[in-house]
Amino acid sequence: MTATAPAPSTARAGATALLPRLALVLAALLATLFTAASPATAHAALTASDPKDGAVVATAPAQVTLSFSEQVAMSDDSIRVLDPQGKRVDTGELRDMCSGNTVRYGTALHAGLPNGTYTVAWQAVSADSHPISGAFTFSIGAPSATEVSLPTAQAGGGPVGIAYGIARYLSYAGFTVLVGGAAFILLCWRRGAAERPLQKLVVRAWVTLTVATLAMLVLRTPYTGSGNFSDVFDLDGLRAVLETKTGASLVSRLLLLGAVALFVAVLFGVYARRVAGAGPDEAVGAEAEEMDRVDASGGTDETGKPDDTSDLTFGLAMGGAVVAGGIAATWALSEHASTGIQPGIAMPADILHLMAVATWLGGLAALLVALHKVPGIERAAVRRFSTVAFVSVLVLAVTGIYQSWRQLGSWSALTGTDYGQLLLLKVALVAVLLGIAFVSRKWTARLADAPVARVAAAGQTSGVVSRETASGDGSGETAPSDVSRETEDVTVPADPQRAAQLARQRAARENAREKQARDADPDRAGLRRSVLAEAAIAVILLAVTTVLTSTEPGRAVEQETGRGSSATAVPDRAVKITLPFDTGGPNGKGSVRLELDPGRVGANTLHLWSDSPDGTPLDLPEIKVAFTLPAKDIGPLPLVPAQAAPGHWTASGVQLPLAGGWRIDVTVRTSEIDQTTVQKTVKIG
Repeated sequence: MTATAPAPSTARAGATALLPRLALVLAALLATLFTAASPATAHAALTASDPKDGAVVATAPAQVTLSFSEQVAMSDDSIRVLDPQGKRVDTGELRDMCSGNTVRYGTALHAGLPNGTYTVAWQAVSADSHPISGAFTFSIGAPSATEVSLPTAQAGGGPVGIAYGIARYLSYAGFTVLVGGAAFILLCWRRGAAERPLQKLVVRAWVTLTVATLAMLVLRTPYTGSGNFSDVFDLDGLRAVLETKTGASLVSRLLLLGAVALFVAVLFGVYARRVAGAGPDEAVGAEAEEMDRVDASGGTDETGKPDDTSDLTFGLAMGGAVVAGGIAATWALSEHASTGIQPGIAMPADILHLMAVATWLGGLAALLVALHKVPGIERAAVRRFSTVAFVSVLVLAVTGIYQSWRQLGSWSALTGTDYGQLLLLKVALVAVLLGIAFVSRKWTARLADAPVARVAAAGQTSGVVSRETASGDGSGETAPSDVSRETEDVTVPADPQRAAQLARQRAARENAREKQARDADPDRAGLRRSVLAEAAIAVILLAVTTVLTSTEPGRAVEQETGRGSSATAVPDRAVKITLPFDTGGPNGKGSVRLELDPGRVGANTLHLWSDSPDGTPLDLPEIKVAFTLPAKDIGPLPLVPAQAAPGHWTASGVQLPLAGGWRIDVTVRTSEIDQTTVQKTVKIG
């Protein structure tokens, strides 16, 4: 039977003309977003604080300030200062003290704070959309015991973090299958637009991406805040999320998904009907020749009439590519690609990377469904997908190498950071995937060399199965040998039970027909198995990629490590000094040996030994120590060590908050009235 493609209606022509305009509008929108994007450093880090971590100040500060390596989003509750009893002592008002390249925020403290150890807990959202948090302590007067325990849980963790991570994975998977499935139909197998299994695959991918994006939007408040699921109902929090770059990206993605819904409707509506009416032109092995013939004839068919199917294919491909690029840009403009070095190059590269991954892996999913559910898929379609996948892998390799260099920066970061190790795992999975793809290409070559008669024989066999099944159902019906399940005419009996029985029989006939046709070609079965293995690896690969996008890049980790190591003034070693003394009284001469281990900023252990002039231990009635950092106006920090043995005193947990030249004052008393203080300055790193 030969079918003639219907003439394009006015509505269809209008829809076709609308696609280029939509593409221009979306392109302008993306250009505007790229222009507005500003560079930053990937994953913000706390670079300084005032007071510093572990500092001991003589008087209560008026405020606490935090400095970051890049712009962060903070609210009034982002910085909390707690006294030793856990009571909040800040005013709760965030101060924006940013100026130029300096990113600094602070909060004022209540006046008249007593001496003791105070805890500063902070939380923010970095420019690449990931929540960060931390805590530190400082002391007024002298350190004291505190009932506040520093939080161990990281921001973005817990059950909310798991739920948000699942939504991220589903969004990537939905985007991959949505874009790849549509690309497979338009670039490799146009007749697939009329096949219900592929329609279900693409529509379900659209639903998955839409639902996952909505879930990320409502989970954003608890994910970056308290970590409680109940905060999804916080409308003020949702309003604040919408004002952030990540919230704007998620809303933009939802709007673009509305355009995708129109694209899918045209693809599986107007386009599917036109392709289905192509008749023999879409027969086995003929689609590639038909496409070449259309190109050579300047867009006309055999009768010289305009081939509007080809025009609509081009329009859908261009419009779909622009919309897919827009959706990919919602990731590129709000995550790692938008921060760090060369963001103007990294964001377009990230869009191409995502598009290449989706075309390859999503097309792989579409091919798997076609091989399993539509045994009559043409060999030419499989060969075309092999070419499309090859081009996608090339784009993937080029953009992936650039992004790897940009996020790592050194070979040491490749093996010494979590990001580098995950990247190695991703590369290994891609290598395995390429190995299986090589096997699939061999099966594809065998399909291309196989005679076309094999598929025809499979169709005849499936017709025999259909007739035998139909003749054995006792209903007197005869099933045609070459009729699809979509168009088979069936008389439904009035008896509901009989109707249900016939429906089950028809389903059994269709399943038997599909299985018979699917298993008739051993080469096709081998290809189906190898593609299934590729799809399984692709699922794992997407999971690793999802984790990778939420991991701090290796370049940023090494920068923070380098910044920490650059503050070291001296290597780790104990400070050992000897201080002679003379109190002026009887037995008033001697020396004090002092050892401070490890002699670094932070906690140290102090040992003191007192020796007489002849070198024997000298027991003293009293000995005291004080530490002063004149350059920072810190101290004196008094300390009374405990006597461990005659002539030996010790103290643990001696806190030195800052690096610099510390003056150590040792006060020695040899009698009720004879006392002296000796001092020496040492370098503490």
